[in-house]
Amino acid sequence: MKFKLSEKHKKAIKSYLHAVAASAIVMGVALLTEMAPHYAVLIGAIAGPAIKWADKHDDDFGLGSK
Repeated sequence: MKFKLSEKHKKAIKSYLHAVAASAIVMGVALLTEMAPHYAVLIGAIAGPAIKWADKHDDDFGLGSK
């Protein structure tokens, strides 16, 4: 079964997956290091935009932007 997704929907899904990846990074680091919550929040604030920026296929903000 194939789904036809518009570009808008594809971008929304990609943005959601970036947020999930950033959350997973923060949760993993916080659990492994038993870090204080305020440091985990700081890492999350940096990880989200960093993941989006590192995406070479992101035309809006990432390394792929012109």
